[in-house]
Amino acid sequence: MRQAAIMGITGRSGAGKTTLMVRLLETLAARGLRVSTIKHAHHGFDMDRPGKDSHRHRTAGAHEVLVASDTRWALLHEQQPAPPPTLPDLIARMAPADLILVEGFRAALPVAIEVYRPALGKDPLWPATPHITAVATDAPALPLPPGTARLDLNDTDAIARFVLAHARPCPPIPERQATENTP
Repeated sequence: MRQAAIMGITGRSGAGKTTLMVRLLETLAARGLRVSTIKHAHHGFDMDRPGKDSHRHRTAGAHEVLVASDTRWALLHEQQPAPPPTLPDLIARMAPADLILVEGFRAALPVAIEVYRPALGKDPLWPATPHITAVATDAPALPLPPGTARLDLNDTDAIARFVLAHARPCPPIPERQATENTP
């Protein structure tokens, strides 16, 4: 398998980033691609619930809890308050894939599509974010700077073609990652 390519999906809250990600995943997987995702959470989050064994292990002090079944596994890694792991650190922990779609990590992305709906009344990100190379929008008359592609937010096939044509190689993994086992 070749080195994974990466494409960011960015935009303001409520613009439809996750909805677009789901549609893209379905379309790209149907083409036989192995696609993984990374989603940034702005606040702490839990994947397990109080009372479940994994939650009890974690709250009792486990540094890592790996939960496995015959159909999936998940690794919960506790870290002390510190700078969050970088995008390359997280990519280094993932299994090989053809494409990684990233929601969040806006400043670390080499290339991204902004999901923008003017009706939300929120400012676009593309004027201040140079790696946004396309805007997926429901506003056909939206003025964009030269070199920024306009994508119809409802045309998933066209957006998928853009992703495949413009995704870039994943950022290099820092040297320290080769010997460390923490993000």
